[in-house]
This record gives sequence, C-alpha cells and structure tokens, in this order.
Amino acid sequence: MRVTVGAPPAVQVDTVVGEEPLEIRVHGRPLAVTMRTPGDDMDLAVGFLVGEGLIGASGDVRSMRYCAGTDDEGRQTYNVLDLALDAAVPEPDLAAAARSFYTTSSCGLCGKTSIDAITMRARYRVSDDPLRVPAAVLARLPTALRRAQRLFATTGGLHAAALADAAGRIELVREDVGRHNAVDKVVGAAARDGLLPLRGRVLLVSGRASFELVQKALLAGIPMLAAVSAPSALAVELAADSGMTLVGFLRGDSMNVYTGAHRVLVDTGGPAAGAEGAGPASPGDTASPDDTAPGDDTAPGDAARGVAGGAEMPGHPAT
Repeated sequence: MRVTVGAPPAVQVDTVVGEEPLEIRVHGRPLAVTMRTPGDDMDLAVGFLVGEGLIGASGDVRSMRYCAGTDDEGRQTYNVLDLALDAAVPEPDLAAAARSFYTTSSCGLCGKTSIDAITMRARYRVSDDPLRVPAAVLARLPTALRRAQRLFATTGGLHAAALADAAGRIELVREDVGRHNAVDKVVGAAARDGLLPLRGRVLLVSGRASFELVQKALLAGIPMLAAVSAPSALAVELAADSGMTLVGFLRGDSMNVYTGAHRVLVDTGGPAAGAEGAGPASPGDTASPDDTAPGDDTAPGDAARGVAGGAEMPGHPAT
C-alpha cells in the first residue's frame, strides 16, 4: 500500500531487492558468511579473499563450486560456495582470519593496530601510482554510475561500486544490498580477469567511505577511492598512511579531497590545493538515494574531525 499524506492510500505492486546468506568456504572449511544480493557470487568470494589479504591474484584460486543445499521444496539454494586455493598459496589460518573479520566489524581493534595490520598484508603499493584525474571528470562519475545501475532503477535499494579510468570511463559495475559486497564483486571480477593490481583506476562507491572500503581498495592496488558521502576518520588515516587519494561528498560539481590531493586536477590544470581539501560539498547538493540508509545520512555541513594532516576540512569544523 502506498501512503501519501493528504491523499487516499493506493494498493500497488512494488519490487524489492533480494537478500540471502552466502557462506564462503576454503577447502571445505567455513570462512565467513555474508548477507548479499544473489548474483556474481564467485566475484564476491574472490574479492572477499583479496580484500582480506588471503590471495592476490586470480591464479591463487584453483577452483570454485557451489555446495549441495536445498530449500523446503528441494531447489538448490546456491548459498554455499567452496574455494580451493592453489598449492603455492600459503594455507590461511581460517580461525585467525575469522576472528579478524569479527573484530573488524565490531570495532574491537584500535585504529593504529588496524592500520598496521592492513599495511602488513598489502601486496601492492599505491603511493607511487601516477594516476591523475581532473575534478570535472570525477564530478561526472556518480551520474555515470547511476545510469549503469540496472537493479537500482527497479528497486531503489542497492549500493553500487564501479571501476573507472582516468578519463572517467566506467569499466565495471556491481550492485548489492551491502556496499562492502559491491566492492568485493568489483574487485573479484577484476581479479578473475587477471587485472590486479588495479593501477590507474578510481573505485567509486555509492555510500560512505569506511575503513574497510579503503582496506579493500588498498589490497587490490587501487590508488583512488571516491564516495558520494562521508569518510570515517580511520578511513582517512589509512588512506593517508598508504598514499591513497580519498574523495568524499562527491556530489554535483563539488567534492572534498581528504588525502592524496595531488591526483585531483582542478580546472587550472594543477592539483587540488589547501589542507587536502577541494572545498566542501554544498548543503544544497542532492545525496545519492543509495546514501539514505540509517546511519548513512551525514550532511556536508555536519561537524567532522579534520584528520588530513591535522587540518580542518573547509566547512567541517573540528571537534
């Protein structure tokens, strides 16, 4: 039933996005369970392992297969995926890895410990990546992403991630109910095509830039992460330590560049200036509908700690 204030309710059919659990196993042993939108599961599994530092290339995975599993009507559920790693890949400590996943999701590690753990696992350096992207090109990316979101147009309930080159050409798009899953699907698809490390690429996400998304970008060798909403303080710290460019509030014709401003070229042809800031997003800018989930509604004018070089971001008073 559709309810509009001041108008009679109307009964209509609505399309909602699917969400089901996927258990990822390695050599038959459970590693993780994630709630995902079914589809591109093998990309998701490979991207997940890349993002946790367990593998670094498509050749590290020897095979993947769905395990037997049926619903009440005897239909295959395709909700358990088992990966066999190449013999040359060190056997992962699945118990330790599982504890790491749980700790990360519950914020159980301090920031310094988390960053040190990630940088030790990183196989690729992004600090020396020569990528340069005009600010005008970055400003066009959210619109290009939205046009490529086939499922979002139907349901209005999916996050998206995309890879783009320096000219703003969208190379790969994946959608999922979880922003982390969308990134894993993009990274996994690229890994399966033998494209890691993803040098010279921009990773665009439809929501916030969390610590975990910066981690996933770093472990895939991506030098720039751009988000339509806010980054977290720890995300900015990890991006700064690793030499990654982190862009937030990418809306309309403005954005905030928190780290690695030398990769963002302003209209004059030079790098973005200031305290790693390209200027605040205007309060009148329209946020992505993907960005309206609870806890994801930070406005450009909200107070935020200036963590880029200890300086305040323009329009973001320090706390």
